[in-house]
Amino acid sequence: MALTLVGLIYGANYNIAKIVLNGYIPPFAFIAIRVMCATALLWLIHSLIVKEKVTDKKDFILMLKCAVFGVALNQLLFFKGLSLTTSINASIIMTSSPVIVMVMALIILKERIGPFKALGLIVGLSGAFLLIYSDELGFSNDTFLGDLAILGNATSYSLYLVIAKPLMVKYHPLTIVKWLFTFGTFMVLPFGISEMGQVDVASFTPAVWLSIAYVIILSTVVVYWLNALTLGYVSPSVVGIYIYLQPFFATTIAVMFFNEILTLKQVIAAALIFLGVYLVNNFEKLRKRFF
Repeated sequence: MALTLVGLIYGANYNIAKIVLNGYIPPFAFIAIRVMCATALLWLIHSLIVKEKVTDKKDFILMLKCAVFGVALNQLLFFKGLSLTTSINASIIMTSSPVIVMVMALIILKERIGPFKALGLIVGLSGAFLLIYSDELGFSNDTFLGDLAILGNATSYSLYLVIAKPLMVKYHPLTIVKWLFTFGTFMVLPFGISEMGQVDVASFTPAVWLSIAYVIILSTVVVYWLNALTLGYVSPSVVGIYIYLQPFFATTIAVMFFNEILTLKQVIAAALIFLGVYLVNNFEKLRKRFF
């Protein structure tokens, strides 16, 4: 349920973040604002709910590494890439993330990749591509740098999901995320300061303010909290497979709220995505039944 909610929140994030990046806040300045505001919220929530301390000082080193790949590098590449490419291209490239997660989990964590999990990955990937494929789709020279940045973002976040696993089973998710964003603030601030002068708050429309709130509260605090929570119970590759739900929810939101027409292709793609998620979630039961 938590990972499904993450897919729903981030499925809408591509277009919502584009509203802010469309001439209102430069990408690096937006990241600095996002991370600083999220850090303040996380410290407040943590002080009210958890009040847990890090018991092993060596864990701070791992948290610092997680902050590099899960907050700083990940977000710098994503927002810069999104400002240079299309939302469609970004969503397509992000479907490579579960593959990267599975390979990294195999190498770093020695995670077992069974036939049903591999099949689920392939089925889900095919559904995601079918859903977002169109005749107008193309990766041109105009979007190459942005596409490359999004691929780097997918790789960075995939590595974060894998190396953060030991922390997630040791501490409360809010404790980890709080420190990740604290370290991340000092990493992204040097990049964002130079663009802060370009922000004209007076030009913000209500839609821009709502978009900023959505990105900070839901796409940052809630998403990182839920991902950290689920990593304490499931493997990184299972978390990764749910990225395939993002284009599905993006399409559903477009049909429900923007009067787009649901097509047979979208129905088939959705079925493939859910079948892929099912195979990954139930690979142990299926393995015992058929092998």
